[in-house]
Parts: sequence; structure tokens; C-alpha cells
Amino acid sequence: MTTFRAMLIEKADNNTFIRTITSRQVDDLPAGSLLIKVHYSSLNYKDALSATGNPGVSRNFPHTPGIDAAGVVESCSDDRFSPGDEVIVTGFDLGMNTAGGFGEYIRIPSEWALAKPAGLSLKEAMMLGTAGFTAGLSVQALVERGVKPEQGEILVTGATGGVGSVAVALLAKAGFTVTACTGKSEQRDFLQSLGASDIITRDAFLEKKERPMLKERFAGAVDSVGGDYLAQALKTTRYGGAVTCCGLTASPQLNVSVFPFILRGMSLLGIDSVECPMPPRVRLWDRLAGEWKLDNLNALTTECGLDDLSNKIDAILEGKVSGRTLVKLG
Repeated sequence: MTTFRAMLIEKADNNTFIRTITSRQVDDLPAGSLLIKVHYSSLNYKDALSATGNPGVSRNFPHTPGIDAAGVVESCSDDRFSPGDEVIVTGFDLGMNTAGGFGEYIRIPSEWALAKPAGLSLKEAMMLGTAGFTAGLSVQALVERGVKPEQGEILVTGATGGVGSVAVALLAKAGFTVTACTGKSEQRDFLQSLGASDIITRDAFLEKKERPMLKERFAGAVDSVGGDYLAQALKTTRYGGAVTCCGLTASPQLNVSVFPFILRGMSLLGIDSVECPMPPRVRLWDRLAGEWKLDNLNALTTECGLDDLSNKIDAILEGKVSGRTLVKLG
């Protein structure tokens, strides 16, 4: 019987949640056709919410978070994969109510996994993880909507976060001029190293937020924050532009008039990385491993192990993490 290490979140009698690194057995894992030995995971804001008992993310405890995993197939009962295959798993129910990538093994439906593209290592795949995949979907949506580099600046809100930092790097890689919006002015050098041409502070960006429309500036935007930031992005995007939205850390509410849509003919594009169907999922991972492969992944990534993970969870909840956090298992 295989024993492995995992982070376990348990609910205490006083309705608090306790994190421990413990030994588990493979037989403790949920039913599923695919057993994977996890080499790497990554830390996302959703993982931190799961680790603190947020009922909108995880409802069943004890629980192992981790919405990302990259590793090697141990067994597959439906022959979709073979032992030794390298695979990536992001989204679906992994790490939400199914034991996730903060354990050295996961067992899942094989339909949740995809074969790792040849252009990425397992480590690089998790440097991207769900945040990078979401950023990729956002940039792809702008491109498919017809937004082109020669049309002007692209705004990225929450630019030092997981989605935002990868979006800055991907947009710069694709030839766009990127303006990064952040509340962390001390991270200017970090954002410029990723390819941002201009930095706008959070306070400056939210000026005149009470107005229904603002001066046109951006050809498009990637918003990962929501609330007033998304509203400002819509108000400042040029005629015919597009704004993607994928986050709600500021607020799930959108206080904006219809003016940007009916006077400037712009589009609001929703981005979902959790239930994204497998064919477009595979196509985007191939793109991230190919024409959009980032040369500066190391610059936006810090690494930790299971024993350091709890401190990283606290830090991301306190807004003290920039870029991506890679979690090495084993």
C-alpha cells in the first residue's frame, strides 16, 4: 500500500480550519480511472481560499487543495493513458472537492488530464498552471476578437498576480504594448522585466470612477480583479476594442452603464478555465508550449515545497505574493 505526503485541511470544532502536512495512503484517494504521481503543482488564490475553508470553493473536509498538478501516470484503467505518460491536470473539480495537487498522488477521471506538450517540461507547465492557462485564454480571446498590436496599448489589471503577470509576459511576447495596473508600485522593475512598457498605479487608474465614460486609451484589456477595475477598463477602452474578465478579488459586482457597449461597440469577454472543453484546452497548451512559450518563466516564479506551503498560502491571502508560486512535490 503506497503512502505519500499531502497537505490536509481539517475543520476544527470551533469552525476554524487547520493545515497539516501528513502521510496518506493511495487507498484514501477518491475513485477514478487515472492515478498520477504528482511532481509539481502551483499555488493559486483559489487554493488559498480552499485552504481556509471558503465554502464557495471547497465544502467537504478533511481535504487536500491544489487545482493544478503535473506528473507521471502510475495506472489508467480505461487505457486513455499508459504508465509513464507525462500529464497535466488543471481545473475541473481537482483541488476543490476532489483531493488535489498538494499531495504526491492524485486519482481522477482520466478525462480531466491532457498529455503534456513536448515543448514544456512538467516544471514549466506548473510555472504556468491555472493562472497561466487563464492568462493564455484571455490573450487568445483578444486576438480572436481582432485586437492587434498596432491598434494600441493593452491594459492588464492585477498585473503582479498570477494571471496578471503571465498575461503581461504573453502579451509582450505576442508584440503588444502593455500597460500594467498594480497597487504594488515597488514591483515596477518586476513588471518591466516581464515586458510592461508602462505602469499605472491603482489609485491613478480609479480616478473619476464615478463617471459613466472616460477618455479612450486602450485597444483592449485583460482584467483579473473585477469590480471597479473592470468597470474602468470598459470605460477607457477604445472604439471596437475588447476586455476579458476572469476574476473577482475586488468585487463580483460590475457597476457600469451600457454606454461603452452601445457608443463604442466594444466587447466584454468572459474567461472560464475550469470547465474549458478538452479540444480548445489542448490547443492552448500547445500554443503555450510553442509560439507563446515564455523565455522568462523563471523571472516570474518562486518555488517552495510542501513544508513551506502554509506560509505561502498566508502570504497570497495578504496580497504579498507576486507572480507565480511553484510547488515541488517529493
